[in-house]
Amino acid sequence: MEAALSPPHAGSYARKRRKIMQLLSQTVQGYVANSSMIRRMFEAGIELKKQYGPENVYDFSLGNPDLPAPREVVDGLRAFAATCDQPFAFGYTPNAGAPWAREALARWLSADQGVELSANDVLLSAGAASALNAVLKAIINPGEEVLTFAPYFVEYGFYVANHGGTLSTVPSKAETFAPDVQALEARMTEKTRAVLINSPHNPTGAIYTREELQELVALLERKTQEYNHPVWLISDEPYRFLAYDGAEVPSVLPLYPYAICVSSFSKNLSLPGERIGYAVLSPKLENREELMAALTITNRILGYVNAPIVGQHIMAAALGASVDVDIYTRRRNAMAEVLSEAGYEFNMPRGSFYFFPKAPGQDDKAFIEVLTKERVLGVPGSGFGCPGYFRLAFCVDESVIRRSLDGFAAARRKFA
Repeated sequence: MEAALSPPHAGSYARKRRKIMQLLSQTVQGYVANSSMIRRMFEAGIELKKQYGPENVYDFSLGNPDLPAPREVVDGLRAFAATCDQPFAFGYTPNAGAPWAREALARWLSADQGVELSANDVLLSAGAASALNAVLKAIINPGEEVLTFAPYFVEYGFYVANHGGTLSTVPSKAETFAPDVQALEARMTEKTRAVLINSPHNPTGAIYTREELQELVALLERKTQEYNHPVWLISDEPYRFLAYDGAEVPSVLPLYPYAICVSSFSKNLSLPGERIGYAVLSPKLENREELMAALTITNRILGYVNAPIVGQHIMAAALGASVDVDIYTRRRNAMAEVLSEAGYEFNMPRGSFYFFPKAPGQDDKAFIEVLTKERVLGVPGSGFGCPGYFRLAFCVDESVIRRSLDGFAAARRKFA
């Protein structure tokens, strides 16, 4: 009976599936078919935890910080809650953010970035992703190109495509993952509109040095003159607060007039779900009010309208606060011990909360399949445009890291 009923059911499902897919654009069909490996591994972890119990699955797939928010966040939320019964407590703010919130952010960023900023130099956004989309919408013409160094955060490609551009990648320097400025120069054309960097880096943990940034800026200055249009430098900095062993995280804002920094409070305040971030312009940019006016419009017409008002209050109350970085330092050291003992090759991350080891056997996807069978979850480097490696997010309890040793070792032995 089951065999007799199976073909009609299968055919009905297939017809429904075709009908559903016809509702989608070809672009989005491709996105669905090639959805983020990070999210797929995270979802695989949910199923494994149901099967084996959460304590028996070691999930390093998603950079979702587990540390509680600092006390200042809680106090700011309580202070806002005490005023919530007032008219317009949850009302719209100006598209660039409430003036008092922008002023507070500009004061804090002036100290953090080492430049003098005003409220008119910053735009509050619904996380760094919306700030980056607003920037790209404002500066990219259809058919133009944004360059970034591989490995890279895979969402960048989607963001650039949102606005009619193309994301192209340039390999980082082997082993160190430093920016290869000579390779970048060879790849640039008149269609190059921006270079997008991320330091401290996801997924490698690299930090671009001041000398590397100065070399990059010198190239962009030459190309801006040659092409007779600005080649923008966009710096994505959500991990700026998380540098180890006294490493410096230089600011791009004093180095180049066409520099824009985008960031968020998702990591340093453990607020990824609240979606509060910003874009900040270099004070060296002449007529920067024109660009800020454009960002204000793009922030609105992309549908973000304004940053969440709750997040703006929390941000203003917690500026200068941070989660306990020492906890991440201990986790980093624990992960290094586990990987070393299990026989993996890796660079010690200088910042962020990721390791990017070499995949045994060089086939990162095949290795991740084996690692998953040991109930250890990572993400193939292919998902970041860098096959042969895999990413581990160590924003989990130290006990989880240390208990994962047997799984890492077992997977490694299968590629000996």
